[in-house]
Amino acid sequence: MLLILSTSVIATSFLSGIFGMAGGMVLMGILLALMSVEKAMVIHGVAQLASNGWRAVLWRRSIQWRVLRGYAVGAATVVVLLLALGVTLSHAVVLLLLGATPFIAWLLPPSLQLNVDRRGHAFACGVVCMGVQMLSGVSGPLLDTWFVRSGMTRHAVVSTKAAVQVVSHGTRIAFFGTLLATANQPVGAGLAALLVASAIVGTSASRLVLDRMTDANFRQITQRLVLALGVGYLATGIWQLVR
Repeated sequence: MLLILSTSVIATSFLSGIFGMAGGMVLMGILLALMSVEKAMVIHGVAQLASNGWRAVLWRRSIQWRVLRGYAVGAATVVVLLLALGVTLSHAVVLLLLGATPFIAWLLPPSLQLNVDRRGHAFACGVVCMGVQMLSGVSGPLLDTWFVRSGMTRHAVVSTKAAVQVVSHGTRIAFFGTLLATANQPVGAGLAALLVASAIVGTSASRLVLDRMTDANFRQITQRLVLALGVGYLATGIWQLVR
């Protein structure tokens, strides 16, 4: 189990380190096949927090702090609302929404297209992505729809997305970690340390690939990856509803 978890975290952190996304979705699928939803949420959060946190440190000079501030305010707003209202959605519905979002984003007219460079869009990104993060544990493909059309360099995109994900995963760890502690099923310190070390290894290795890519190649591959993941989410959501 430890070998599977460590290898999975290294591989998915490497993937996320290159594109700033996708690794979290793959890792969540692996964890859900091995353990309960609550424990998967916490372990996934620890691994992704370490991966994103180290990515943010590596490229800290490229972080767009205006975007991070707007996202944090939006994330805090939706967490308060979700806790106050007790809103929940089925996993299948969340998957369908996730899958449809990248395609809807591409069909929007220029005046309505999502872009964190635009005023108020970082706040909206925090509201929507934090809500989905709390409900499904994964918001990478959704988050990317706000970044893919921005004028940022590939390093700025990866570093800023990593910084906002630190906010999201930290919040999720606190929420589901409390549930596990209440049920007397906390995640051990040794396992957490292994996940953090594995995430740092995978993220550090990804730097070699990202530095060799061009901004044009980065955006082209990212766009295709987002749409491919959208198809995967839609198919999984439909399958769960049918089942």
